[in-house]
Amino acid sequence: MDFRASEQHEILRRTVREFAERDIRPHVMEWDEAQHFPEELVPRLAALGLMGIQIPDEYGGAGMSAVEYCICIEELARVDPSVALTVAAHNGLCTAHVFMFGTEAQKERHLAPLARGAHVGAWGLTEAGAGSDAGGMQTRAAREAGGWLLNGSKSFTTHGRVGHVMVVMAVTDRSAGRHGISAFIVERGTPGMSAGRKENKLGMRASDTSEVVFADCRIGSDHLLGREGAGFQNAMQVLDAGRIGIAALAVGLAQGAHEAAVRYAKQRRQFGKSISSFQAIQWKLADDATAIEAARLLTYRAASLQDQGVAKTTRESAMAKLFASEIAVRAAENCVQIHGGYGFVKDYPAEKFFRDVKLTTIGEGTSEIQRLVIAREILGGAN
Repeated sequence: MDFRASEQHEILRRTVREFAERDIRPHVMEWDEAQHFPEELVPRLAALGLMGIQIPDEYGGAGMSAVEYCICIEELARVDPSVALTVAAHNGLCTAHVFMFGTEAQKERHLAPLARGAHVGAWGLTEAGAGSDAGGMQTRAAREAGGWLLNGSKSFTTHGRVGHVMVVMAVTDRSAGRHGISAFIVERGTPGMSAGRKENKLGMRASDTSEVVFADCRIGSDHLLGREGAGFQNAMQVLDAGRIGIAALAVGLAQGAHEAAVRYAKQRRQFGKSISSFQAIQWKLADDATAIEAARLLTYRAASLQDQGVAKTTRESAMAKLFASEIAVRAAENCVQIHGGYGFVKDYPAEKFFRDVKLTTIGEGTSEIQRLVIAREILGGAN
């Protein structure tokens, strides 16, 4: 086993890092305070291949590996987790779902614009009454002549207001339970589809999150994505891969917070010397550096298994997401603590990392759900 990064990986990391430092860092607090989705950044992300990271070249994507995907997300999150979340949700949810389960006609119509960054993708699974219990969704798709009639709403939808294309899960057969859920592609501007309330969030404020409402929204039969009744199963497969992206985001956020803490510890002087010379500070930094590296290895291992063609990475993805998100919370908290009073004000990056990080333990499956998934994998599906 060779854990050394390849030259290609190092070039990619350096390229994305330079981009993030140059094009993102100067605007981080401006976008955060205005809750501004940086639509003007999308063409520049697309120019680097970051809007279609793992999509093959034939569909306008960059054709990168899963490990390279993690590197990209990690380097964006190191500077601004909001932008990393935008890229991860676009790539790992909507775009991935269309790529994995779409027909060739659907790929030609939707995948290429998504991969080129001409369109931004949204993905609707969560509802007000169906979060961790996604199988309890109420959004319904009823058959009618020539297509489907959608009614219901989706909550906490990344890109709910700004997305051009949305993959929506809806109940098509209530009696079949989770096997009666199907996925559909809905384009912005379709009559009956509208953006609801924009969420006023604690963190990740430059990433658009809102409710999406469907009121007698009519779509054609060709908008069914995948097999009827397979929507929930397919969504779980998408989440297996998507969780690796959130793990990478958590690793990048933790790395950014850790670097900020190291910088401040070297600069801040108390009792006649820098606080980095105090053992209490050194041990926090040492523990964080070790945990971040462990999270990175867990995340890259899950991604590497995907690159090797392993059909199922449910356990590895959940482990990576669980561990990376929880150590990121600790690293962000330590960053605030090391900054002391300055960690509580917006003059330093510590408070934003602290606000942003909590979502990593909630989005794409809470830590509690990750533990449930891992336990089921260990116990062979036992309750």
